Formats: sequence, C-alpha cells, structure tokens
Amino acid sequence: MDDDDRVYYVISDLHIGGDEQLEEVEFLDELLAFLERLEETDENAELVINGDAFGLWEFTTVEGMEKFDALEETYPELFDQLRATGENVPITMLPGNHDHELAAYDEYVDRFAEYNVELVQEQSISRPVGETAIHFEHGHQHDPNNRIEDWGNPHASPLGYYYNTLVTSRAGQLSDRGRGRYNWLKDVQAVTPTEWMPIWLASKYFYREMNPVMRYALVPFLLLFNISALIAIFAGLDVAGVWSMPNEQFETFLRQFGLAGTAVYAVLAINVVVTGLLLLIAVPVYLLRRDLKKTIDRFGLFETDLTVDPETPYEDAAREIFADGPATIFCYGHTHRPGIRELEEGVLVNSGTWLKRLHRRDGVTGLLPPVFYPSYQLCAVRIAPASEGIAIEHQAIEKPSPGPEELTLTERLLTLGRKPNPELPDGTVVETPVSKRRADSTEESVGQNPP
Repeated sequence: MDDDDRVYYVISDLHIGGDEQLEEVEFLDELLAFLERLEETDENAELVINGDAFGLWEFTTVEGMEKFDALEETYPELFDQLRATGENVPITMLPGNHDHELAAYDEYVDRFAEYNVELVQEQSISRPVGETAIHFEHGHQHDPNNRIEDWGNPHASPLGYYYNTLVTSRAGQLSDRGRGRYNWLKDVQAVTPTEWMPIWLASKYFYREMNPVMRYALVPFLLLFNISALIAIFAGLDVAGVWSMPNEQFETFLRQFGLAGTAVYAVLAINVVVTGLLLLIAVPVYLLRRDLKKTIDRFGLFETDLTVDPETPYEDAAREIFADGPATIFCYGHTHRPGIRELEEGVLVNSGTWLKRLHRRDGVTGLLPPVFYPSYQLCAVRIAPASEGIAIEHQAIEKPSPGPEELTLTERLLTLGRKPNPELPDGTVVETPVSKRRADSTEESVGQNPP
C-alpha cells in the first residue's frame, strides 16, 4: 500500500508509571480496547505515540534500564497488547520530556522492538499523507521549563525534571495517606498550568484534609467575607464621622427573622471585627510584599517563569516547519489541551492527554478556595486522506466521569450547575493542491452551466 494513502492515529501524554501510587493507570482498560481495535483494523494505518507515553522522570528508586523492567513487570497486559497490535499496524514512538531517557539508552530501541514498537530516538519525525506531510513532535522543545538542550544525554535535567522528581514522585509516595484513604495527591500530574499547584493543594487541604469541625466553622466567615469587608469599611467611616451607619435599622430588619436572623447578625458582627483586623494588617503586608517583589525582580532571582504560553510558541514553530515544506500539519502534545488551530500556512493539532483533567471553578462569593473538578477527555487524533483533502479529527475514547468520592459534599454543592462538560474540537479538512484544483474546476463548471 502507498504511504501517501496511510491513515495515522496519534496519542500522547499517557504518563504511565512512576513511584508507588503513580503506578495506577486509570485509563488502562480504555487504552487496551483502543489498541485491540487497531489490532483488528483493515486500514492502512500507523499508530504514532507522540511523546510522554511513560513517566520515567517519576521513577526515583530505580535507574536506567531498570525502569523498563519495572514497566514490563507492572503492565504485562499493555506490552502484550502492543506486541499484538504491532503485528497488524506499525507503531512508532517518539520520546517526550518525561520519558526523555528513551533517547538516552540505545537498549530501549531493542527492548521496544521485542513488542513491535519502533522507538525513534529523535525529537521529531515527518510522515507523508496525501499531497502533503505531517510533522510530529512532542512539543517540549518550545517550553523553556522542559526544553532539553543536550538531547540524548541521560543526565539532562531541565527545571521540569526537578519538579517531577521532587514533587510529582513524592506525591505518588504519599498519596495513600489522604483522609478517607482517597489517593488524591497523585492527581498532581493533572494540574495544569503548573503554577496552579499551590492553589490546588490549598483547595484539597481545605475541602478534604482539614478537620471537618474547623472547615464548617470557617465556611460562614469565608462566604461572608466580602459583605463583612464592606461593613467594616462603613464602620470605619462611621467612626471617622464621614458617614453614619444605620445599625439599628439593620438589626431590627434581621430580628424579624427570629433566631435565624439573630444568628446571622452574630456571625456578621464577629466577621466584621475579624475582617476589620485583617484589613488593618493587610495594608502593611501588601506594601511589604510589593517592595519585596520589586527587590526580587531587580536582582533577577527567578529568571525562569513557570507560566508558559501554550499557543504562540507552537504557532511560531509550525510556521517555520511550514515554510520549509512540504508539511502543512504540525502535530504535537505536551500541553495536555486537545485542539485544532488553523493558520494561513497549515494546521496545528494537539493530541491532548489521557490523564485526568482538572477544571478550576472559582468561588462565586467570599474567599472560599476554588474547586478543581475532575473529568476525562481521552481521545486519539485521526489524520487521513479524503476526497476534499486531509481530514483531521479527534476521536473520543469514552470513559465514565470520576466518581463522587473524588469530590467532597461541599465541593459538589459549590459546583452545582457548574460541572464541566469539556468537548473535543471539531474536525477540519486541510486542502491540498489536488483538492484545491478539484474545487476550482467544480466552481468553473458550475459557473459555465448555471441551473
């Protein structure tokens, strides 16, 4: 069969493996079913695993090829299925940043070949499709925190390496200590962007780990903080003689609701006192924080910004690839955000992730921490020749939503009506020179033969 007519299936960012609780692969059944489908397909297809198939950075108790041994031992059914699928369709694997070691040890090539997987120890490959080509790369090259300058060096260690060996792997070792024995800490892999991690930890502490008595005592204060802050400001204006507060009218209004109104008044009174004290402290703290930040910026103590633009660097990289030709499709992963973006020169395709995705839902009022709502958005990108050009689509891999045990009752109540419903991007068709000529000739014929 002609390679120009080949169909490509692309997956990435599986992050399989790691210390202790990171061994759990919540999508293993779905992955095996997807591979079984390719094992039985009659298409002239190729599977491209576009980086971060495995979480080798997250192994901290074994080194080198021992990591492959650990993967083989932990996931025998996966490797058996790779072997079976690879007998029917070619499987090509590219290393990402998390499994960069695949490019550092040549023995990995032979070990994966035993399972009918061709490991390409390069940062990118190209494949023909129809009248054009696809450029595949994982995408870490355009992330300054994960860019690996000395590709193939087993000792290469960008900032992301230290984050994952010190934070992610440690989370896997401690995750089973959570309240209620729920392993929530291992979900640190799903927290994107990375700078949300401290906020996510604070959220999980408040909603899951904090002593319930303390949490329920704090909830009224945090919910009413905004109202209390306004009352505290008005009280300050009253003391200064600038404005007179209608205290008696307000108290009378609440008392008509009986005991409930009295309780609300008492809570507000306590909140106002505490909030007023916090506001007084906040002013000097804010001034000190601003001055400290200026000093840090002046000396450049933090030269690497954890916040990475998830779009512009990839658009720039794609334009460079398109300018060199013949590729007009730039397929990558890394950012965990499935998407299709059309440029004038071609199309960018992100293959997303098979990890859990966490959707931030900020509090509707007060100072309650945001809720991070979990969901799955498993998919495989399919790129294939079509009569109109090259068809690109994200094929959904169905997986049930996470169970209620992953969110506390408080988190579920605060997100009523705000449950995320992530949708995969609509497919698109890349026009090729042949398809454009067909379209032009069709328009000409229609113009010559009006209805």
